[in-house]
Amino acid sequence: MIEMDAEAFETLVSDELDRLPDDMVGGLDNVVFVIEDRPEDGSLDLLGLYDGLALTERAQYGMGDLPDRIIVYREPHLDVCDDEDHLRDEVHTTLVHEIAHFYGIDDARLHELGWA
Repeated sequence: MIEMDAEAFETLVSDELDRLPDDMVGGLDNVVFVIEDRPEDGSLDLLGLYDGLALTERAQYGMGDLPDRIIVYREPHLDVCDDEDHLRDEVHTTLVHEIAHFYGIDDARLHELGWA
């Protein structure tokens, strides 16, 4: 486990988001990224969550719809990582994983691709 305050973690997540390929993040429409300490149940088991409707499941979507959210949980990441390099790798993987859910890629396919 490593220590990192909320502000430093937010900066790290922002840096990792900036490192993702443009074609991955360019299609993110009406999506916000949120950093929370822990999931609502207080567990340390979940690193991230896509809260929204995948592109593949949208019939109509447009103005007035609340944004989808990609949530990155700080404390679970810190709990599973040994150092900052490991943390960057885990945050990167979490971002790719949750963005993939936005595009309609399920956990089984992510596992096949090595992102789960």
